[in-house]
Amino acid sequence: MVKKRASIGRQKIPIAKIPKKNHLQVTFSKRRSGLFKKASELCTLCGVEIAIIVFSPAEKVFSFGHPEVESILDRYLTRNPPLESSAHQLIEAHRNANVRELNIHLTQILNQFEAEKKRGEALDQIRKSNQRQFWWEAPFNQLGLHELEQLRASMEELKKNVVKQANKILIGSTTNSSQFLAVNGIGSSADLFENKHTEFNASSTMSNVYNFGYGNGLF
Repeated sequence: MVKKRASIGRQKIPIAKIPKKNHLQVTFSKRRSGLFKKASELCTLCGVEIAIIVFSPAEKVFSFGHPEVESILDRYLTRNPPLESSAHQLIEAHRNANVRELNIHLTQILNQFEAEKKRGEALDQIRKSNQRQFWWEAPFNQLGLHELEQLRASMEELKKNVVKQANKILIGSTTNSSQFLAVNGIGSSADLFENKHTEFNASSTMSNVYNFGYGNGLF
């Protein structure tokens, strides 16, 4: 029996540079997306202006800015406040409203995506559970040796039960026929079948009828 591997629990990841390049690139992509997402949420919640510039390990440049990276960098480098005018304020207000609306829409889509992802995982677990529970419904080429032996035993038991039930029905039918002949004065069933001593075997007669396709050397 394979021993279950003990869980070491949630551990704190040390803050140090990742030595492997492929792991470094994967971590950068994940953290960059998370950083930009948090910056977008901060813009929406607090109405701030943000500019983020990131250089990847491969020296590729990625940026995020609200409302624009260039305008924020210009303000930072010149240290001069932007010229205020009624038209400029109106344009900025309209653009900020559009950006906030887009950020809210993006957040809703991301939440829906996460919900559908969890729903898909739950459905996948249910499907796998049903496959384990109703394994006999799977194709024969997907069953193991133990499952095939169980299926064979179940089919043989089913065949015995069907033959037994058929014998009961035939015996009951013969009894009713004998009573009918005696009541109508035709004679006993022994006289009627005096010269016919061939015994009717329901098991052998019904074998081909209730074989269920498993009589061709399979069982």
